[in-house]
Amino acid sequence: MRTLLRALTASLLVLALVTPPATADPRIVGGQVVTDIAEAPWMVALVTTAGRHVCGGTLIAPALVATAAHCVATYRAEDLLVVGGRADLSKPVGIVSRTTQIVLNPAYKTAQIGADAALLYTTSTFPYPVLTVPSRSETYLYTPGTVGTVLGWGRTFENGPGSLQLRKALVPIVSDAECAAAYKEYVPKAHVCAGFPEGGVDACQGDSGGPLVVNGRLAGIVSWGTGCARPGKPGVYTRVTSYVSY
Repeated sequence: MRTLLRALTASLLVLALVTPPATADPRIVGGQVVTDIAEAPWMVALVTTAGRHVCGGTLIAPALVATAAHCVATYRAEDLLVVGGRADLSKPVGIVSRTTQIVLNPAYKTAQIGADAALLYTTSTFPYPVLTVPSRSETYLYTPGTVGTVLGWGRTFENGPGSLQLRKALVPIVSDAECAAAYKEYVPKAHVCAGFPEGGVDACQGDSGGPLVVNGRLAGIVSWGTGCARPGKPGVYTRVTSYVSY
C-alpha cells in the first residue's frame, strides 16, 4: 500500500508541476512536434520530484534508461522521476517511475572531456519498446552525411523557452575533421557531431541526455555544443559505441 501511495504521489506531482527547462545545462531547434509518442516509444523525460524538467533519456531496457552523465551527476536517485509514454509532458498519460540507482560512466569528468553517459535504474518496468544499443563494431553509424534523428523537450531556439511537447529534428553526421575544426575540445573516440554547416537545426538546452537515433540505434546522446543551431557549430553527442562492452 505504501509503495502504491508513493507511486501515485509521484504521478500527481509530475502531472501538476512539470515545467519546461529554464536554465538547464547545455544540451530542438528547427524541428517538428511529435504528436504521438508511439513514434518514439523509448523516449523518456527526467524530472525532479518538484516537477522541474531536467533532461531527456532513452529506454534501453524495460527498467533501464540511458542519458548524459552531466544531466544527473549532481542528483540523488531519490530526487529524480522518469516519465515515459508521454509526448506532451502536461498530459496525464503514460507512466511515472521513481529512480533506484544512478550509475555514471566511471571515466566521466566533464561533457567536453567525454564519457558523458549514465544509466538510471527505475522502480517501474515500462511496457514500451526499447531502443537498440549498437555494438562497438557498428562504426558505420557515424559515416559523414548519414542522417540521424534527435529528440527532446528542450528550447526551440537559443535562450528561448522550453517545450512541454516532444520535438524531433533530422541532422546529418559531421566528419571528425570538420568537428575538430569547430571545437578544440573534440575527441573522436568520445564524441560525434551532427548538424548542418549553415546551422538552423540542432539540439538545445533541455535536450541533453536525449537520443541521436541512426538506423534504429542509439548512436549518440545529446551532450554539449556552443549555443544552439549556430552556423559552423554542430551539436556534440556522446559516441555510444565507444562506451559499450560488446
